[in-house]
Amino acid sequence: MSIAGKVILITGAARGLGLEYARALGEAGAHIVAGDVNDCAKAVALAGNGAIGVCLDVADVLSADSMAEQAMARFGRIDGLVNNAALYGSLRGGRFNQIAEADWDAAMTVNVKGIWNCCKAVVPAMRQSGGGSIVNIASLAATYGMPFALHYTTSKAAVIGLTRGLARELGRDNIRVNALAPSAVMTEGTVEFLGEKYERGLDVIRSGQSIQRTLEPADLAGTVMWLLGDGSRFVTGQTIAVDGGTVML
Repeated sequence: MSIAGKVILITGAARGLGLEYARALGEAGAHIVAGDVNDCAKAVALAGNGAIGVCLDVADVLSADSMAEQAMARFGRIDGLVNNAALYGSLRGGRFNQIAEADWDAAMTVNVKGIWNCCKAVVPAMRQSGGGSIVNIASLAATYGMPFALHYTTSKAAVIGLTRGLARELGRDNIRVNALAPSAVMTEGTVEFLGEKYERGLDVIRSGQSIQRTLEPADLAGTVMWLLGDGSRFVTGQTIAVDGGTVML
């Protein structure tokens, strides 16, 4: 059931959840390709095992293709993809009719099209090696219906739909596609998004959870690792809530 030796690509790996995934999966023996628009040197150092960092703009299909090409050149195969890159902290919230059109378009481009681009980039290599696993990071925002951030909420709902449809398309290739829907995690992005309402926001989120503590990046790593490994080999098209028991699917 181990992921040791698997080649796993992680988008948005320079900080936050992506950085934690790189660390945890690398410690478990996986070979990591860390991609981000920002420098991934820290992720590479934490992952070890010959990990490499690549400059990646998920909104650019050529950049996504380059990530896959570099992974193949270095390791000769691709076994897993964690679609973690997303716009979150930089988005401005507000009532739905006050959201700037540019922010709406940016959220859809990065959070949805970015996943589509990266999946297109890695699937040929996964087919070549007999299968693989794709893990898309959705959000409690979609499963709960978070208000005052409709661009983000809608983009993450689209991630769930993309996950289900793609799972049906790729099942015959032995490629599994699943999603995670975490609640607010203690990351730089959450601090940026909530701003001055940070403490109050976390209090409200915790109060709706069955396990009433704040979610840490390490709390997600085990579920991601399971979805990437053979222990979940008959699981596809699912959205797993890692939210302390907020939404019971």
